[in-house]
Amino acid sequence: MKFSIKQIAAQAGVSKATVDRALHQRGKVHPQTLRRIEQALQDLESQQRSLLASGRTLTIDVVLHTPQRFSQLVSDALCSQLGGFAPFRITLRFHIFEQANTEELVDTLERCRTLGSYGMILKVSDEQRLNDAVDRLWQQGIPVVTLVTDLPQSRRISYIGMDNRAAGRTAAYLLARWLPPQPQRVAVVLSSQGFRGEEERESGFRQWLRERAPQLQVLEISGGLGVHGPTLERVADTLRRYPDIHAVYSVGGGNSAIVTAFERLQRPLKVFIGHDLDRENRQLLAQEKIDAVIDHDLQRDARAAFQIILQYHGFISGEFAGAAFSRVNVVTPFNIGMP
Repeated sequence: MKFSIKQIAAQAGVSKATVDRALHQRGKVHPQTLRRIEQALQDLESQQRSLLASGRTLTIDVVLHTPQRFSQLVSDALCSQLGGFAPFRITLRFHIFEQANTEELVDTLERCRTLGSYGMILKVSDEQRLNDAVDRLWQQGIPVVTLVTDLPQSRRISYIGMDNRAAGRTAAYLLARWLPPQPQRVAVVLSSQGFRGEEERESGFRQWLRERAPQLQVLEISGGLGVHGPTLERVADTLRRYPDIHAVYSVGGGNSAIVTAFERLQRPLKVFIGHDLDRENRQLLAQEKIDAVIDHDLQRDARAAFQIILQYHGFISGEFAGAAFSRVNVVTPFNIGMP
C-alpha cells in the first residue's frame, strides 16, 4: 500500500482501527466514514504528486494563431499568473503565428507531442485535422485547453473564455440602440471563417438583430486575419460597393485598418464596436474612434487554464471541472482603466 494506515487515519480524522476495517472489509463502516476515507486517499495521492511535481519543471505549450497584438495580451496574462502556482515551476513554450496554414499548425502540435508536454493552451481554427491532432495529444496524456475559440469536437479537456454568442448579442444590442431606427446595412468583420469563436459571435449578433432590429441587414467581411493590410483591403473594397454602410461590429480585430478604410473614403463611421482591450483598441478608445470594446478577464482565464491542467494531472486537489465562462465586459472611452 502506498500510504500507511496511520497516514490515512490522520488525513481522514478517524481512528486507525476504522481505516483498517474499511480497507480490509473486516466489519461494518458507516457510508459517510467510508467517503471520508476515500477522500483522504485521494488527497494523499494529490499531495504526493504535488511534492513530486514541485521538484521539476512542468512545461506547458501555448499555440496561438492570432495577430501579434492579441498574442501579446495572452502572453502577458499567462506570465502574470505563474507566480501564483508556486511551488510548481511552470515553464511556457510559445508557438505564435500571425498567418499560418493548417499543415504548419498540425506540425507544431505534433512536435509538441513528440517533445513531451504537461499540457497545451490552444487558439486555432476549428478544422478536422487540428481536432485529430488534439485527440492524439490527449491519447498521449497531454491535456489541451482551448482559449477564446473552441474545438468542441475534439478531446480538449476544457474551453476557457467568454460566451461568444452572448458577446455577439451584446454587440448587436449596443449597435441597434446607437443607430437610428431605419433600414440600413451594418458590417460584421471576421478575421477568418474558420475560428469557431468568431462564428459564434457573428451568430449571436445576427440572431439578436433578426429578432429585435430586423431593419438592420448584416453584411459579412472576412479573410483579413485581423492583420492590417489584408483587413484594410477587404473593408475598403466592401465600402466602395456598399455606400450605405456606416456601422461595424469587428469580431476578429484589425480595427485600425477599419478606421483607416472609412477615413480614406471619407465615409462617416457612426457606430464601431470591437473586441479585446489591447494597445491598439486602447488608443482607438482614447481617440473616440471606436465606441465600445467587448473585453474579458484574460488573467482569470490564464489562472483557470493552469489550474485545470494541474488538476488533470492530480498535482492540485479538487475535483476536475471545466472553467465557467468569463464575464463579458463593455469598455467605453470613459472606463478604459489602466493598461
